[in-house]
Amino acid sequence: MTVPQPAGQRVRLAVVDRDPGFVQVLSNRVRAVGWELRTLPGPITPEALVTMRLNALVIDLAVVGPGSWEYLERICAKLPGLALVVHTGPSSVAQRVRGLRLGADAWVTKPCHPEELISVIEAAMRRHRRQEMAPLEAATETGGITIRPDLFQAYTGDRSLELTAREFAILSLLSKSERVMRREEIYERVWGYAMAHGDRSVDVFVRKLRQKLRAASPEWSYIHTHFGVGYRFTPELADARAQEADDAGFDAAARERQPALSAA
Repeated sequence: MTVPQPAGQRVRLAVVDRDPGFVQVLSNRVRAVGWELRTLPGPITPEALVTMRLNALVIDLAVVGPGSWEYLERICAKLPGLALVVHTGPSSVAQRVRGLRLGADAWVTKPCHPEELISVIEAAMRRHRRQEMAPLEAATETGGITIRPDLFQAYTGDRSLELTAREFAILSLLSKSERVMRREEIYERVWGYAMAHGDRSVDVFVRKLRQKLRAASPEWSYIHTHFGVGYRFTPELADARAQEADDAGFDAAARERQPALSAA
């Protein structure tokens, strides 16, 4: 089988896992297809991961321990271009959903055949390469913020809003649209697949994004809620009543989807 690789370089993969049997089998398969593999017995800092210039990371959250969720979120925020696959033991739906919401590209349950894991890694890398190959967009100023696609961030002056990769993706998507975008459409464009019934990921991320925008640029209101439909991006001078209405629209939408989520 021919494994697609980024142009001009070998795939660099790191695996955080303490299962010697699985690591050995995976190592043999990965090296057979020409990838570079780095095995790590435990978590290392996101800054250290940056210096490794990885294309993909496979991590067993059980190895990380109690701070696994915070660690996962830090990696996703620090390395938005990294294909990240969680490969761990049996888990609940809530755990898998949480991991994906934090920014993991996929969640694979052990035990699993190395060939399946490799195919999942390939799919994640293809999604990231499509994003990297998109034409570089110029910075845009809107309201009181500057959106920098080259840095995957938004700024007020020299101050970064510290957006996560998905928060920036949502901001960029909404800011380029001149219409109301349905929640399902936002999910499909940002997450890359269809939204499950009752999933509130878009609402949760929009609320976090709106909070960061409001904290950094309080004189402007950017994202407006259309109850039962989705969101619209239009920078307007802040109106406390309008902001309250947007928040009320979010809360009503959340209540509308709560029974379906609970039943999942």
